[in-house]
Amino acid sequence: MHDGGTQPGLSVGDIAPDFSLPNQFGEPVSLSGLRGTAVVIMFYPFAFSGICTGELCELRDNIADFAAAGVRLLAVSVDTKYTLRAYARAEGYNFDLLADFWPHGEVAQKYGSFDPVRGMAGRSTFLISAEGRIVDMFHTPTGQARPLERYRKALERL
Repeated sequence: MHDGGTQPGLSVGDIAPDFSLPNQFGEPVSLSGLRGTAVVIMFYPFAFSGICTGELCELRDNIADFAAAGVRLLAVSVDTKYTLRAYARAEGYNFDLLADFWPHGEVAQKYGSFDPVRGMAGRSTFLISAEGRIVDMFHTPTGQARPLERYRKALERL
């Protein structure tokens, strides 16, 4: 597992690339619009897939950790908002699932987390400060879930 490391072109301390994506309800969510709030952006391959569902359910069950740290969780995949709405309903997710559907994977590409061969986001996570800077970043290979403890370690850096 890569613990920390760098994504192509991005490093801890950099200003996080801005974006605006629709959430599962079609509401636009932009990083610049969340300035003043720390944010975790977690990219994941696909809704309804086994490892992704396990990861997101673990985050759902521990969302109080993020709330206690004053952090907003944004989960980003290349699925459509319609798929994400059904996914959130099926799994009881009460955080934003963002659709990086079109242009396909554009935001994942900005963050160095897009697999152009498979057409999906990788498992990359970015903790963004309230000022918009990358405080921490980590990723795991496809097929390997990110441990909850790694999120907790990241939250301690705020």
